[in-house]
Amino acid sequence: MNKVPVMDFSVITSAFTSTPILMGFVFAASVLILFFGLDQAITNRQSAIETRLDRYTARETGELSSGQRKRGGRFDYLVSEKRGSAIATELARADLKITPGEYVALNIVTVVFCAVVLFALLGGNFIFGLLGGIIGFYLPRFYVRFLQGRRLRAFNNQLGDTIVLMAQSLRSGYSLLQSMETAAKELPPPMSAELSRVTREVGLGLTINEAMANMLRRMPSDDLDLLITAINVQHEVGGNLAEILDTIAHTIRERIRILGEIRTITAQQRLSGIILAVLPVILAFIMYLLNPQYISRMWQDVCGLLMLFTGGVMIIMGYLVIRRITAIEV
Repeated sequence: MNKVPVMDFSVITSAFTSTPILMGFVFAASVLILFFGLDQAITNRQSAIETRLDRYTARETGELSSGQRKRGGRFDYLVSEKRGSAIATELARADLKITPGEYVALNIVTVVFCAVVLFALLGGNFIFGLLGGIIGFYLPRFYVRFLQGRRLRAFNNQLGDTIVLMAQSLRSGYSLLQSMETAAKELPPPMSAELSRVTREVGLGLTINEAMANMLRRMPSDDLDLLITAINVQHEVGGNLAEILDTIAHTIRERIRILGEIRTITAQQRLSGIILAVLPVILAFIMYLLNPQYISRMWQDVCGLLMLFTGGVMIIMGYLVIRRITAIEV
């Protein structure tokens, strides 16, 4: 009779308990705890300020609904008290339909994954594992900030046409809320989504000033702040709101035109800053692929580690200086 082959679990167990892999998981966990503690320490003061502001204004506290708690699970319960409101605001600005607990869980996964991958693929070196943990910790934040910037730019580009459409609706006899409903039906996202949310909040009992303030918190735009200020002043002292909106629309369009010209003029400098910051990293990676023994001395000696740290700090400082010079406010 043929013997039934039996799976040898000792091989699998030894593979998972080998020293490099075990050290990788332990290192990833330590990196996660380190950067989570640093993030809590850095944002502790900001969270206290946000809490004090919530006491004296009509701002939303960021409480999670029962459905969100069930969907996020224990992570939502852990972050809802301290950082749930701040994370929820950031996710709302990026228009991400996830809960703060899911965001924290995703951040944990990216830290562990990037740390273990770089630690295992690049020779089990501690420096590469640390670099992977740092990349994994900030990668979700960079992605959220990228979505926020893209959504805010699209919102600002649509704001001029939105104000003109609202002014025309006011001249035809509509109220301010009805003009917002009309603009929400005619315009694409993100403007339509924000205006629809304002009308829903007013329908649920909020005043239009509170609903507009909530939209400003989700979309921190200077042009939107100008619009909301004009509407609040008109409600207090009266006046022709349609003419006020036409003036604001002209101002916003001129600001967008000037900002586009400035971005065109400074495009070469901004691209130079990106190339100068990325080029040393790419060159070091290519040299590692071609001759690992030659470049690996940089992280095997103390002098090499100091050189890498100094070079990285100088690259970051140079990039920030270039960004600061080219960031011209209008």
